[in-house]
Amino acid sequence: MASASAQLDWVPDSLYNTAVSATVASYYRHRRDVKTLPESVQFDVYYKLYNQGRLCQLGMEFSELDTFLKVLNVNDKRHLLHHCFQALMDHGVRVSNILADAFSGQFSTGTCNDESSKEKAIQLGLSLGGFLGDAGWFSAAEKVYRVCLDLAQTETSISSQCRALECCVKLLHVQNANCKYTEANCTSHQASQILQKVTSQGVKVNTAAYYTECCALLFAESQYNEAMKFCRLAVHELSPVLPCKTLVSVLRQCSKACVVKREFIRAETLIKHAVLFAREKFGIRHPTYADALLDYGFYLLNVDSITSAVKVYQIALDIRMLVFGGKNLFVAVAHEDLAYSSYVAEYSSGKFRDAREHAEMAIDILGLILPEDHLLLSSSKRVKALILEEIAIDSHDKEDEDRYLQEAQDLHLQSLALAKKAFGENNVQTAKHYGNLGRLYQSMRRYTEAEEMHLKAIEIKERILGSDDYEVALSIGHLASLYNYDMEKYDEAEKLYLRSIAIGKHLFGDGYSGLEYDYRGLLRLYRTIKNYAMAEHYHNVLQQWNQIRDRTNQAEVEPLEFTPQLTLPELVQSVFGDVS
Repeated sequence: MASASAQLDWVPDSLYNTAVSATVASYYRHRRDVKTLPESVQFDVYYKLYNQGRLCQLGMEFSELDTFLKVLNVNDKRHLLHHCFQALMDHGVRVSNILADAFSGQFSTGTCNDESSKEKAIQLGLSLGGFLGDAGWFSAAEKVYRVCLDLAQTETSISSQCRALECCVKLLHVQNANCKYTEANCTSHQASQILQKVTSQGVKVNTAAYYTECCALLFAESQYNEAMKFCRLAVHELSPVLPCKTLVSVLRQCSKACVVKREFIRAETLIKHAVLFAREKFGIRHPTYADALLDYGFYLLNVDSITSAVKVYQIALDIRMLVFGGKNLFVAVAHEDLAYSSYVAEYSSGKFRDAREHAEMAIDILGLILPEDHLLLSSSKRVKALILEEIAIDSHDKEDEDRYLQEAQDLHLQSLALAKKAFGENNVQTAKHYGNLGRLYQSMRRYTEAEEMHLKAIEIKERILGSDDYEVALSIGHLASLYNYDMEKYDEAEKLYLRSIAIGKHLFGDGYSGLEYDYRGLLRLYRTIKNYAMAEHYHNVLQQWNQIRDRTNQAEVEPLEFTPQLTLPELVQSVFGDVS
């Protein structure tokens, strides 16, 4: 006989759930009737199809534009819609392209003949494009937004021009996200022209989102000074009436711009408030919160809070897997971020299994959904190559070592080619790839080529970032290692080590993790040239550094244990109060 507690575990379905189940059980008989039901009821029927694994039937319904546009109106179940949509994409139903093509065919400029019908079509397009972009299907979203922009620009009224500006900004966003920077520059110029037309007629529009996308584009192109200018403009356009998602996006992107300019106090203020706003407005299982966490992880990684960065990246990945799952671009990017932070965290220990798994997961997913020459693959391949190189160095089998190093070289060269195609030589990302090749060639005992790569990286980074930047310090530290351990250029190595140490201590303080490798290099150098007094000095310096790191690690707090400090007006004044 069943126990009382076991009997209480069973709760009967509500009448509504029973009706939904009965409808799905005889779905073909009721299919037409389902389309006449309220949108929320339609969604529940379709979600039941998904739950039962009936993806062919679900794909048939979601491939109908009118049906999907209705389902999009059920805002409170958007995360469940992402589940359904991703399952169809994984199943091979290219519903993103089907919907974008259907929208393009149904709502072209030739089929919408009056301003009212065009406005309705644009509203539907912004809703569809927004969902596709939020789900990571940027090419489909771009196609939809282009239709919306064409429709808006066929009218000359102020309201139509404002709509055109909105469409331009959303188009620019998905182009930035999809690394289509040539097209993004054209869209940015087009948005600027529309904005001038609108403002010349005395109309005030909030340009926070536009400035943010300009900042993102310039950031990707390594034009960091120009990116900061738009960052300032975007922050000063912040207003409580902005959509919460836009507000979070502005704070996130502007924090990243501050990070690369090493303005860490501003960056911390911006990103922590982005995390707080996202958590408060959307909850802890929403993709917008995950977006904010990823940029918070970027900040933590750059201020040398490595353990905290790994924790934050893991939470962001968990959220994205919960929301999207499957072979999704956003999941892949989160895997890559966690792979790199794990690689940095375990650099001294040599335990790279988790980092390698995340890097390979990122590459596998991106390889399934993107063209093989897509720039997003460049970054993931670079991370895996860094990991393989360290595994090779620690390998006790010469055959395994050579195999890992060769694979790492192939990945680095592919990444470099993609970066040069997208950005050319004069870009920090390109410089990073040269520097990575320099380190790899050192491991492969190809010292002349290693020196050439490091010198290229240093020249590019100094030209873009200045002589005292963190990235420059990394490259000169790596060149110092090459000179010290393999080329016996001890005078040059000593100067480079001391310069790298000076930059690291200036930016991050005496406990900066990167100092360990420079100190150990100098210790080895002085012992080699028999300068025992300086060797003893750096032996003591290294011990002091270890003590500082131990205290830092013990004092490290949970990265998400912070509370709001400022209201929005106070935040704007605090961060960029010097700009009117």
